[in-house]
Amino acid sequence: MSDRAPALDLRSGPERVFAHLLVNNVLVSVVNYTVWFAVTFWVFLETGSVFATGMIAGIFLVATAGTGIWFGSLVDHHRKHTVLQASAVASTAFYALALAVYLLTPAESFTTAGSLPLWVFVVLLMLGVIAGNPRMIALPTLVTLLVPEDRRDRANGLAGSASGLSMLVTSVISGLLVAFGGMAAVLALTLTVLVLSIGHLALVRVPEDRPAASAPGADGAGAGVDLRGTLRLVRGVPGLLPLILFSCFNNFLGGAFMALMDPYGLSLMSVQAWGLLWGGLSALMIVGGLLVARVGLGSRPIRVLLLVNAAMWAVTMLFPLVSSVLTLTVAMAVFMTVMPFAEAAEQTVLQRVVPFERQGRVFGFAQSVEQAASPLTAFLMAPFTQFVVIPFMTDGAGARAIGGWFGTGADRGIALVFVVTGLIGVVVVLAALASPAYRRLSAAYAAAREDAPADEPPPAPADDAVVLDRLVPQAASC
Repeated sequence: MSDRAPALDLRSGPERVFAHLLVNNVLVSVVNYTVWFAVTFWVFLETGSVFATGMIAGIFLVATAGTGIWFGSLVDHHRKHTVLQASAVASTAFYALALAVYLLTPAESFTTAGSLPLWVFVVLLMLGVIAGNPRMIALPTLVTLLVPEDRRDRANGLAGSASGLSMLVTSVISGLLVAFGGMAAVLALTLTVLVLSIGHLALVRVPEDRPAASAPGADGAGAGVDLRGTLRLVRGVPGLLPLILFSCFNNFLGGAFMALMDPYGLSLMSVQAWGLLWGGLSALMIVGGLLVARVGLGSRPIRVLLLVNAAMWAVTMLFPLVSSVLTLTVAMAVFMTVMPFAEAAEQTVLQRVVPFERQGRVFGFAQSVEQAASPLTAFLMAPFTQFVVIPFMTDGAGARAIGGWFGTGADRGIALVFVVTGLIGVVVVLAALASPAYRRLSAAYAAAREDAPADEPPPAPADDAVVLDRLVPQAASC
């Protein structure tokens, strides 16, 4: 593959189909994540309980980590179009039930954190959000299906830009909807968009002329989750498991951001300014994704992945050295701009080295492993910082040793956590660059070829009803 791959052609052929599916996915992602953000805001406003909002975040993260492999199996064993449609239908059903609960329950029942109707409502909403996750797993497999191999990195960048757009729009509309219309307005908009997306998707024809799944017994797997077979495949690609574990470790360190970035930012500026700043930073994810779509990743995406991570952890280590809004803004601008390069690089590598018929399970496995790390760090880091690091930097040994130039107090305790986290991240990335696993995966990527027969007939797909029957119980089991 040359460093200068052809540009995407979204005006005709399968790449136009991909464009339709990407737009459809963006709309559904926006409303799903709007529900998640909105219910978090709404529960805090109704109950005043930080514990309740933390529980909502925990439900989402644990359910996402726990269902990735299940949903990946659905993606592999059925037509991608069917999975997209069934996912939207399942979310619509859960949101409709939640709206019924909201309208039929007295308003005062939602004002205490221990209210059973409140948690029935919240769980139904979160099941609706989680039921949308198969779409996120299916999207990179659709890149493999619809986009030529030499421009998939650009398609992945476009998907990253769409993800940034989703974040930007969600952050704006969720608060406005809750403020002016409550959860009834949120759910009315969500159900409207979902119904429109189902109608739009019904008009899109996906040319699935390659197998959507292995035949039962063909690779030692039937139509189930097949965790053992997925692990065997991941271990069978040289360097692939270390790549997934590397991303997991990155997310483990990234949990510090989940727990501490808001308190640190709010120690430097007002809540209004902080919200506006993150709106602008989210827009930079769109810019980064468009850059990937424009210039691609070159012939060595694994090296790009590691170098981008080195840059991200370097700015994380440097910006807290001084207590400044300017250094924070510049560092986070770099972080958000290059993040789509890292995400696109990982997806491009997996799309090339993993057989198409197993990509859903591998992407689902990667999602489960990587997503499991962040909540663990977030839950551990907040109390550790509160009860150990902040006292250490307020009137403890740390304040006496480095407080003269680093500063003291709660905000400098959080800053110290960022510095140490960034330093660990840089060291790990440099070690990965020098590791045999990096060289093995690079060689496997260079040697990988699209070798499936072009005339292989597609499998007999399951219909929407069958997938929906499987999808709803699996989401509910969270």
